[in-house]
Amino acid sequence: SVTIPNSVTSIGESAFYECVALTSVTIPNSVESIGNYAFYRCSALTSVTIPNSVTSIGNYAFYECVALTSVPIPNSVTSIGNYAFSYCSALTSVTIPNSVTSIGIRTFDACISLTSVTIPNSVTSIGEEAFFHCRSLTSVTIPNSVTSVGDYAFGFCSGLTSVTIGNSVESIGSSAFASCSKLIDVYCYAENVPSIVSNAFNACYPEYATLHVPDASID
Repeated sequence: SVTIPNSVTSIGESAFYECVALTSVTIPNSVESIGNYAFYRCSALTSVTIPNSVTSIGNYAFYECVALTSVPIPNSVTSIGNYAFSYCSALTSVTIPNSVTSIGIRTFDACISLTSVTIPNSVTSIGEEAFFHCRSLTSVTIPNSVTSVGDYAFGFCSGLTSVTIGNSVESIGSSAFASCSKLIDVYCYAENVPSIVSNAFNACYPEYATLHVPDASID
């Protein structure tokens, strides 16, 4: 275990890289940023509390922390880096605060135990493979603030049965929902049909699914 003193304002790049026996860490209210690879592959880390002083979580910050079951992200955080929580295979739920404006590339990739995620109205874009292979997710709501959904953003989320797409979505990327084989309800509230590539729902079963759209968009 490690206790970081109140004099520390930032946790640098690779600070606790592959500290495989580290089980707990206390981050004080003085810390404003968690650097790239800061807790990369800390495979025994079961819990971490991120204080309200932190504004940014770096790329790969908690990559492959396979014992991490939950991580409260405070409202002070405005950016979460690429791959920040990739392969956190024990992570069961995530609430993204309404201070975050974008979800990066593969931020929650292969979080195979993730059953629920809350995406706030502050988020405007969901990056490529952001929730790729999150096979325990059963439903997801993309808020009205989001304008684009990246390639493979929810690809291979094989447990996903329902998706709600907000009214501001303008584009849905390649294979965004590919291999979501249990998907039976898609609610799209955009009156203007989003730009969408032909394989966005590749390897789904449209013959068993229902697309729900506003009356003005039926044609």
